[in-house]
Amino acid sequence: MTKIVYLICGLFFIFAGCQQQTGTDESDREDWIQLFNGKDLDGWTPKVRGLPLGDNYLNTFRVQNGVLQANYSDYKNFDDRFAHLFYRDSFSYYHLIAEYRTVGDSVIPGAPGWAYRNNGLMLHAQPPESMGIDQDFPISLEMQLLSGNGRDDRPTANLCTPGTHVHLADTLFTNHCIQSSSRTYHGDVWVTVEAIVLGDSIVHHIVEGDTVFTYTKPVMGEGVVNGYDLNYLVEGKPVKSGYITIQGESHPTEFRKIALLNLCGCTDMKAKNYKSYYVKSDNSKCIYE
Repeated sequence: MTKIVYLICGLFFIFAGCQQQTGTDESDREDWIQLFNGKDLDGWTPKVRGLPLGDNYLNTFRVQNGVLQANYSDYKNFDDRFAHLFYRDSFSYYHLIAEYRTVGDSVIPGAPGWAYRNNGLMLHAQPPESMGIDQDFPISLEMQLLSGNGRDDRPTANLCTPGTHVHLADTLFTNHCIQSSSRTYHGDVWVTVEAIVLGDSIVHHIVEGDTVFTYTKPVMGEGVVNGYDLNYLVEGKPVKSGYITIQGESHPTEFRKIALLNLCGCTDMKAKNYKSYYVKSDNSKCIYE
């Protein structure tokens, strides 16, 4: 049984079609989508605060030596240019995996103190075209990516909630950031993080194979986001799907892998593209010939 199917079937029983995996059938083969191709920004679009969608201000996001970077070498002052790099497709049920590291201890003039060795992967983010020109963060669920300073505890894969709230043990939490149980990874070390996102039901944050944070029933809610379209944020509306973005918050950060396994698709065993690990059925995608 594959890791993802074991986790979902064994713990949550979400989809009745979960079954023992043999590893030999085509329906068992996991079709991972490589969101980052290792060469360029194909499939990604930047949105920088104060600038129109698609303007990659001062080449903030770039690919060098096979890694995707949030790079500030061309900046003289940060000037609140919060940036987000959106992947082209939206998803609802998925397993995301990324390898990241923050780089160096330098701080750009004008950068907020909290942004030191701080980046993030935004999950279920609003469509990039719906963001206001001066909006600082997309309405989303942030898996916050931190690195240590060599002294203090700084767990990673925390949750931050620009324009959203979540439930913990059926209690609505409106705190902006909630720490995970992960250990601290100091310096420029590479860290593997994962998110298992199941629509608006449950989300898991995983670090180096260990589940460090779990929350349920994400909804829209005001707080810690500025410049957004007031018509877009509907208080209490379930957050069921959205885009994946990489943050640019002033500290140099690198990603050498970003991949996604879609967990929504054809669940008709008679179809050519049936997959045994899907936990959400969308038989409109079935192919029979």
